[in-house]
Amino acid sequence: MSTLVTGGAGYIGSHVVRLLEQRGEQVVVVDDLSNGIPARVPNATLVELDLSAADAESRLRAVMEEHAVTAVIHFAAKKQVGESVERPLWYYRNNVEGLANLLAAMESADVTTMVFSSSAAVYGIPDIGIVPEKIDCRPINPYGQTKLVGEWMIDNAARHGLRAIKLRYFNVAGTGWPELADTAVMNLIPIILDRVAMGRAPVVFGDDYPTPDGTCIRDYVHVADLADAHIAALDHIAAGGIAESVFNVGTGRGASVLEVIDAMSSALGRELTPEIAPRRPGDPPQLVADVSAIERELGWRASRGLSAIVESAVPAELRP
Repeated sequence: MSTLVTGGAGYIGSHVVRLLEQRGEQVVVVDDLSNGIPARVPNATLVELDLSAADAESRLRAVMEEHAVTAVIHFAAKKQVGESVERPLWYYRNNVEGLANLLAAMESADVTTMVFSSSAAVYGIPDIGIVPEKIDCRPINPYGQTKLVGEWMIDNAARHGLRAIKLRYFNVAGTGWPELADTAVMNLIPIILDRVAMGRAPVVFGDDYPTPDGTCIRDYVHVADLADAHIAALDHIAAGGIAESVFNVGTGRGASVLEVIDAMSSALGRELTPEIAPRRPGDPPQLVADVSAIERELGWRASRGLSAIVESAVPAELRP
């Protein structure tokens, strides 16, 4: 018996793989290695495969049967918002067609347990700052649309026996182990670190939002806490309890861009003075998770705050 983790050689996936292995579970990683790094998962069985490939369904079924897979955690997806706007059909092909192949293979191999990596991007720009799962989802970019379509596909599969939990991530950051650090410069903390390494100031896009310090507020969740949430979701399904099937994963607390920069200054031992740039289109002033459902149903709660996130993210070469 084993767990199949798609995208398991990536930043978030590799943290979940490690937790599964620490529990003594056998893990099979399926990854196209476009962003994944094999060295992150040295003890797992690694299968290089693009889930949107023409033969993906048959190959996935063979992998599931060969390794007696009983559950799937699905991370593999393209996830850059700007890129999704430039290449929407490519995003649908990768994220939606890839999921369709995975679900079909699971059905053929009689694998009925799934945890799905979704995103707060499904909400779009909600008109409330603390966001519960039950508000209308109105994604504003193709990436968010593909995640919402993925949730719909899973809901339909659930009518035919699939037991699934969908986790909507907020802003994931930090690292549980240095060798599993986020190597992609796409999110705020890696972007700040990249600019510091180049001797440049961090950039703040807009300081005139209706927030206490004028900068956008987001909910930052430690990747190690997020990984724990996946284990809690698997255990919840195994115990037979899936009354709710979609959960926000965050801390329930927001931090502004300037607060993140201040925390980075403390961790780096130097003052960071940001450059102020115009607002970016589509940035809501505040986006913070309502985490009451996941706390109530899965018994999961984030245990690490912003300082722990930042401390874990700063590499040794940038420390004082």
